[in-house]
Amino acid sequence: MKLLLVEDQHTAANYVAKGLREEGFVVDVATAGPDGLHLLLTEDYGLAILDIMLPGIDGWAILETMRRAGRTTPVLFLTARDAVEDRVRGLELGADDYLVKPFAFSELLARIRVVLRRNAPSVAVETQLQVADLALDLLKHEARRGDIRIELTPKEFSLLQLLMRRSGEVLSRTVLAEQVWGMHFESDTNVVDVAVRRLRTKVDANFDCKLIHAQRGTGYVLESRP
Repeated sequence: MKLLLVEDQHTAANYVAKGLREEGFVVDVATAGPDGLHLLLTEDYGLAILDIMLPGIDGWAILETMRRAGRTTPVLFLTARDAVEDRVRGLELGADDYLVKPFAFSELLARIRVVLRRNAPSVAVETQLQVADLALDLLKHEARRGDIRIELTPKEFSLLQLLMRRSGEVLSRTVLAEQVWGMHFESDTNVVDVAVRRLRTKVDANFDCKLIHAQRGTGYVLESRP
């Protein structure tokens, strides 16, 4: 899931972005209002976290402009403005939630998940992925091969989820880097190969049927092969 954080205080932005990335989210950060608005009008995000007091364009104007442009990206205000009238204004403008600083990261995370669930499609909500004897529970964040539970880090879970969703399709290192890490792949960066190697050790090492395969010069594919 890709999120946008618009926050001009660098310490706060780094703290929130780091915490969300550790939870498996891909996070873009904008430190000025115009930059945040541009991203919201041109990119697709699962959720935007907006401060109100921003340089250039404030959070109110960002929300109003994107809603007039027909962008329905869910918005959570994260701000020091704690007056009741500010909360009411934010919700009336179309925000999905409003959290006042200072805040506990655990509460922010819980609110984000509630907003994402609330805005998820109401039909055909996928809760589990299955390839051969490998199962991924998207609600419990659990992976199993048969009856054996596989312990994964948040990034490994996101990587495995992407590979399983597109089972049978060879995914390039560029696609994996962009979708899982939110980064542009460079040829001298081995973060993807290292992560896939660790994931293969956990998913395949103790099983006769190997599911994650390297495609020489291209990328990786997850599939059950004869």
